[in-house]
Amino acid sequence: MLDNPMQPLDCSACAASVLVRKSNWQQTSIQWNETAQKACRERPLACRGDSPTEQFAGCETLGATIRNASLEGRIDVIFKDVPEK
Repeated sequence: MLDNPMQPLDCSACAASVLVRKSNWQQTSIQWNETAQKACRERPLACRGDSPTEQFAGCETLGATIRNASLEGRIDVIFKDVPEK
């Protein structure tokens, strides 16, 4: 499998800086650091503290930023075509 390193990307709304990798149009890996977690406007307050039990489904604004960056070529998409089954 081909692999690309994670790439830095800043959210368009809050400037949370995360690392992103797009394996294909449907799959995205995001690596959050503590600074980005605190900067994100959509992360629940429980996720900002020491509580590992809270689940964070994702930031819609960051998702839109990633989609736009992918479409504009600022973030690489490893497999651009989805194979037919």
